[in-house]
Amino acid sequence: MLSYRVTLDVPFQLAVFVSRLLAEHRREIGTRNGTRALTCWKQAVFALAWFRDRPDIRRLGQGFGISQATAYRYKDEAVQVLAARAPSLREALDKAVEQGLPYLILDGTLIASDRCADKKTSREGKEIDKWYSGKAHRPAGNVQALAAPGGVPLWVSEVRPGSTHDLTAARELVLPQARPYLKDLPFLADSGYEGAGAGVLVPVKKPARGELDTDTKTRNALLRSLRYQGERGFALMSQRWRALQCVMVSPTTIGDLAKSVLVLVQFEHKMDRPGNLGGHETWKDAGSWQHRRNTRMSCANAR
Repeated sequence: MLSYRVTLDVPFQLAVFVSRLLAEHRREIGTRNGTRALTCWKQAVFALAWFRDRPDIRRLGQGFGISQATAYRYKDEAVQVLAARAPSLREALDKAVEQGLPYLILDGTLIASDRCADKKTSREGKEIDKWYSGKAHRPAGNVQALAAPGGVPLWVSEVRPGSTHDLTAARELVLPQARPYLKDLPFLADSGYEGAGAGVLVPVKKPARGELDTDTKTRNALLRSLRYQGERGFALMSQRWRALQCVMVSPTTIGDLAKSVLVLVQFEHKMDRPGNLGGHETWKDAGSWQHRRNTRMSCANAR
């Protein structure tokens, strides 16, 4: 078997952050020193390599000298630890209010997955695949998200089957808790959220007969010019961290995976630093604010 080295293009401080979370988790569950196949640092690099490129888990594990079963276990553990750090909806909304954001962008996406055997009954009374999305024409999970005006994601929801409409998912996962905030913090959304209620601003659809008046057209153009940045939120997550592009295990795990990626994205964009909700990318080092450097690391993909 041949081995070669690859570059993991993530900030060094992100690997340190993940390794510290893993170390804290090991202390909580009482892991004894020297009983794990990988140190916290190596497990962090292993997990980030998987999140970044979604390589074959068996071969990636061989590169770190661990079995396939251990590789899956370490990957799942990292997902669990990161997902636990994701902000709740109320925390994200309170932070947006504290930062004085004028609005948030509500959007949903479908994350592809393998076929699942779960069934449900359609409105016509027929038995259909629960996770099959007619929009994507394949099994998928529906995830809702809120993004800052700059497009950086602030919060992601639990997963719902791909057959769930965005408006239905929003009514279940977002709107009940968000209602008290919508008066001062409106949501901008696409026409798929029409009927979401007061505080959720959507474009007005063209009537079946006739044209929209000039004022309505101008309003629609303004909404779209502000809302398009929200598309960047999911791009930051799925294009940067390819593990989110297609989930090869149970689609019910998509929610935790999306939350894990959210934590990674927010760390890279330093959501916990002042003034950079979609703005400056900095980290605190040696007591001063500095521009972030993208430190590259290398790891062998085979032992």
